[in-house]
Amino acid sequence: MSDGPVIPGKTPKPGWLKVRAPGGENYNRIKDMAAELKLATVCQEARCPNIGECWGGGTATFMLMGEVCTRGCRFCNVKTGNPKGKIDEQEPEKIGWAIAQMGLEYVVLTSVDRDDLPDQGSSHFARTIEVIKDNDPKLIVEVLTPDFRGRRDLVEPLVRAKPDVFAHNIETVESQTKRVRDPRAGYRQSLDVLRMVKEIDPTRYTKSSLMLGLGETEGEVLQALRDLRAVGCDVVTFGQYLQPTRRHLKVEAFVAPEGFQEWQRVAEGMGFLYVASGPLVRSSYRAGEFFMKGVIEKRRLEEREAGERSAAP
Repeated sequence: MSDGPVIPGKTPKPGWLKVRAPGGENYNRIKDMAAELKLATVCQEARCPNIGECWGGGTATFMLMGEVCTRGCRFCNVKTGNPKGKIDEQEPEKIGWAIAQMGLEYVVLTSVDRDDLPDQGSSHFARTIEVIKDNDPKLIVEVLTPDFRGRRDLVEPLVRAKPDVFAHNIETVESQTKRVRDPRAGYRQSLDVLRMVKEIDPTRYTKSSLMLGLGETEGEVLQALRDLRAVGCDVVTFGQYLQPTRRHLKVEAFVAPEGFQEWQRVAEGMGFLYVASGPLVRSSYRAGEFFMKGVIEKRRLEEREAGERSAAP
């Protein structure tokens, strides 16, 4: 199998990495409300190329617990530092209220790492899920979580809050993890988080993501996919790593769209429920969320009908 044409990292970005400037009524409405309420969205913080598509289609990703991360992954453009235990205790209610006003159909909650907090922000994260679900039970909630140092007692509250999709990214293949991610993160630790979710509640959908172009080999990507399936991961996404600034890791290779199509074919053949793969795909991606929305709504309907049948005389 070939990854398709690969262009050295020093080459200017290929044409397939160019996108239109975002716009439209729904996009502008969400942008204005997020600014007014001072809500941090990963869509903006990470300069996501799909922001127009997602916001225009009723999907947005919100970042909890501030904009300063206690870790320093070498691929990530989020600010790094020590928040010194500061946290907005009213954030779950603010986020829940704001989302109810935005008319969203699918919301993704993520957060910076908060190693400075006793529970690394686990209870805050879980309460936000619960508030959103209370405000709008029909809204589909996906969480993209930190690893909580692999502690089951911190993962469990989030699972018990019943997000519809529980995502945690391994980010890269095992051999590149120490170079790419903060030393407190770990490839096996991330796999353990995904495994714990399924052990705690097998009905939760789990999801992870891989960046390509960081120096990984074909065999290493295949092994990562096997490892994800071994812990029951349902959904995987592939995207091109793009260097945010000169101080971040450089791009080792640009993988052509044909290469991403091949990885999608391979992953689908391994039994993943859904695979999103393309140069501009990110872990929170409108097309994937649209697919998951259909899967989750079908499950909800089946559960409701089963309940009605069991309640019938």
